[in-house]
Amino acid sequence: QQEDRLDIDRWNLECEFNNIDHRTDLNGVDRLIVRRGQTFTISLYLRSGSYQPGVSSLDCVAETGPQPSEQYGTRASFGLSANIDTSCWSAAVTSPPGDMVALSICSAPDAPIGRYTLTLGRSGRIEFILLFNPWCAGDAVYMDNEQNLAEYVLSQDGIIFRGSYKHPIPTPWNFGQFEGGILDACLRILDMNPKCLRNPGKDYSGRRNPIYVSRVLSAMVNCNDDKGVLLGRWTGDYSGGVSPMVWKGSVEILRNWDAQACQPVCYGQCWVFAAVACSVSRALGIPCRVVTNYLSAHDTNNNLVIERYINENGEPIQSREMIWNYHCWVENWMTRPDLKSDFNGWQATDPTPQEKSEGVYCCGPVPVRAIKEGELTFKYDAPFVFAEVNADIISFMKKKDGSTSKVTSTTLVGQNISTKSVGSDAREDITHLYKYPEGSDEEREAFKKADHQNKLLHQEQNQGLHLTIKVTSDMRKGCDFDVFALVTNNTQSTKKCRLVFGSSAVSYNGFLKGNCGFKDLLNVELSPGAGEPKRRVPLRLNYSKYGELLTEDNLIRLAALLLDYTTRESVLAVRNIVLENPEIRVRILGEPKENRKLAAEITLQNPLPEPLEACCFSIEGANLTGGCVITERLGSSVGPGEDAKVKVYFTPTHSGLRKLVVDFDSNKLGHVKGYRNVIIGK
Repeated sequence: QQEDRLDIDRWNLECEFNNIDHRTDLNGVDRLIVRRGQTFTISLYLRSGSYQPGVSSLDCVAETGPQPSEQYGTRASFGLSANIDTSCWSAAVTSPPGDMVALSICSAPDAPIGRYTLTLGRSGRIEFILLFNPWCAGDAVYMDNEQNLAEYVLSQDGIIFRGSYKHPIPTPWNFGQFEGGILDACLRILDMNPKCLRNPGKDYSGRRNPIYVSRVLSAMVNCNDDKGVLLGRWTGDYSGGVSPMVWKGSVEILRNWDAQACQPVCYGQCWVFAAVACSVSRALGIPCRVVTNYLSAHDTNNNLVIERYINENGEPIQSREMIWNYHCWVENWMTRPDLKSDFNGWQATDPTPQEKSEGVYCCGPVPVRAIKEGELTFKYDAPFVFAEVNADIISFMKKKDGSTSKVTSTTLVGQNISTKSVGSDAREDITHLYKYPEGSDEEREAFKKADHQNKLLHQEQNQGLHLTIKVTSDMRKGCDFDVFALVTNNTQSTKKCRLVFGSSAVSYNGFLKGNCGFKDLLNVELSPGAGEPKRRVPLRLNYSKYGELLTEDNLIRLAALLLDYTTRESVLAVRNIVLENPEIRVRILGEPKENRKLAAEITLQNPLPEPLEACCFSIEGANLTGGCVITERLGSSVGPGEDAKVKVYFTPTHSGLRKLVVDFDSNKLGHVKGYRNVIIGK
């Protein structure tokens, strides 16, 4: 019997049904967006004849990219089968014989992601977007936990931890990966990457592999070598753009980049780079989370040692090797068929431009497990990430005569590595995923494997003088408060010492901004006796002094330096403190329902002893504010202790739990962030 080619007149892509089924409906239902390795069904209406099982035939060709080829996996041709085969491109008719044909199509679970055209016979030609599918067991990004998928793929908002390791501060962020225009911007990021511009055929083929895509994104979220999304700036001069503190979400950044013909958006710092990378990864279907590493080392020469120099006042002398108060990167979830199976799961990738990798500013993906085990030969960039969480710090004092001497200090890098918990705003500590407990046999093994000689040799000898810095719990911006240096003499003899205790405003990546208070005691006498601190030296920090110097990070670096006159030895204690911003209070007025106007009353009390001028609230939230930022300026100044208050109106578009993210800006307070979780009813 002769094959009978189906004569197609018109079709319906059933976008709403398919997009809901593929969990892409938040992108809208006006076009077909599906995930790989999962069936979607379209309706075909025949011009003549009807579908006859076993007789009717249809040639299907799926193609992506400018040079589709079967060899590269960017072109697939297939006909009708009796049943769908989910391991490769396949098609089957799932309706009874007639002039309407329900055609089910499944893509291969390792097909390249991106824009596709599907040719059906001679006359049909449809377009769709294909994404990674973490719900599909055959996909390299498969994740088998619904709560995790809801958080790491579908959640459009989250929390990024900043502040300091003793005081992590949650910052709300609107990832907005399903807002209008964002998916198109993400696909454009892939198309603008230099590998694609050089060899599009090969690049499109590489898009089947989440390892390749993650590495491309790590390079393209910064603009250092390419037409990437963000330009970083850490100097405090943000002319020609806005301070990284301004951003409340990724939507505005990605839209601006897309609208400005791929000119970089100014400016980003680490949490902004990481948050944008997270939005793009989630948009493309790769499970992703933002992580924060407190006291993060930036090792420029790969020796796993940070050499820190101070002057005779205990103030740091700037160098390229720094300890960042915190540093944010992302983890993407995928298998690593190029490595052993123990290294599947979370992979660290870092879009902040710090060091070049293979000639380009990018970093990762490297299995988090490889960092923990000290496997530094595993791709990509394991030594750099290992140093960020494990580097050893050696402190030297540079004296006025040019000589240097070693200083005893006990700063540990890689503390309280943090991410948002699944399903709640609490902080989850994931330090144990990156490192074994300090001093354990396993830690020693990992250091041996990583050839971390310094840490292996370096058992801190306590030479008898002990120095720590203590603070009170109540350190609010605008207040005056005391901090304390505690000195203990664990030796058998009385000690005569000099104590220098200083403070300076500092940016989160370690740059000093000026002295906030200083004390130099030339004759500190310490009687012998272990245990209780023998001296408690206060240092007063006054708003009148620190107010002008603080950066938007609200950080003050405290450093105490103790010099033993007899032995000439010195001990250094350093601690960063973060000053609390006032709380933003958000009251929702009315019953939150989708497509019904809602009001929020937003209040902030001025904590400073001086008035706030140029006050401005701005809010945004995925599916809350229509993909826009709503801005309300106050007409008058706000006196000390007075409330800045506005009422804003918005119309939620989708039901569910959403975050309303708020930013308050003024002349004296910098950017203050707040948020309110809102449950929108149907």
